Amino acid sequence: MPRAIWSGSISFGLVNIPVKLYSAVSRKTVRFNQIDTATGSRVKQKRVSAADGEEVPYERIVKGFELPSGEYVMISDEEMAALDPDAVRTIDIDEFVDLVDIDPIFYDNAYHLVPDEQTAKPYKLLANAMEEAGKVGICHFVMRSKQYLAAVRPVDGRLVLSTMVFHDEIVDHTEIGGFDFLDDVKIDEKEQAMAEQLIATLDATFDPSRHKDTYREAVLELIDRKAAGESGEDLVPAPAPSSDKVIDLMAALEASVKEAKKARGRHPASNKGAKKRTKKAAKKSTKKAAKKAARVRKSA
Repeated sequence: MPRAIWSGSISFGLVNIPVKLYSAVSRKTVRFNQIDTATGSRVKQKRVSAADGEEVPYERIVKGFELPSGEYVMISDEEMAALDPDAVRTIDIDEFVDLVDIDPIFYDNAYHLVPDEQTAKPYKLLANAMEEAGKVGICHFVMRSKQYLAAVRPVDGRLVLSTMVFHDEIVDHTEIGGFDFLDDVKIDEKEQAMAEQLIATLDATFDPSRHKDTYREAVLELIDRKAAGESGEDLVPAPAPSSDKVIDLMAALEASVKEAKKARGRHPASNKGAKKRTKKAAKKSTKKAAKKAARVRKSA
């Protein structure tokens, strides 16, 4: 049973709704320890001084910020504690915005907001009103001595909170470079039309259950095999992708469209759709034949 990691209330205007925060994501990363091959024992890390290589006890360790000169400004835990934001237990909604106005790049971690049974009505009222208006609440709150920017959005009558990164944490594309030459690239109309056709061929409704972490599954399978005493020597690394540049873009697009159509034809959902279309066409043909027969009888 998941445990609440924060409790407080949603606050907007003069309304306060008690809620509990539960993580909406459970990471499935396969974690490894570092092992000494000579002894088979786990390798431990120690904090040592760069000056003499001696281990440093915890009570002597403080935070240090490195200056451009290479010197350090040392900050104590007490000084950091004095700067901690007030540990208020409220998620303060500052404004309501359209969901489409938020670039997904700003989203970080997701959490479920669970209401108290006694205050379920205002919670549901807020969720329904936001869903009807198509709005998302931009808010701020404090959790574990850190202030967060977040978005509260309605999902099927519930509220989900997503923490967000701040604007100055986003890497501006102009700092990276490499996009300037795109302005000089000319796109042929036929290539554009073929690219759009490829997109249309791959068009689908997003179903997250169709997407699997195949790498993690392969790692777990390898672990099971080796735990059972098997060897992993039969594994062959996948060939590196070709670095050859595509010469004939149009041919590549046409081949992609052809392959995508084949793949869609093999998909069960596509077969169902094809059956429906065939049945509909047959029904339409039957109606058409009946009308034609009626006209013949009438003329006779």
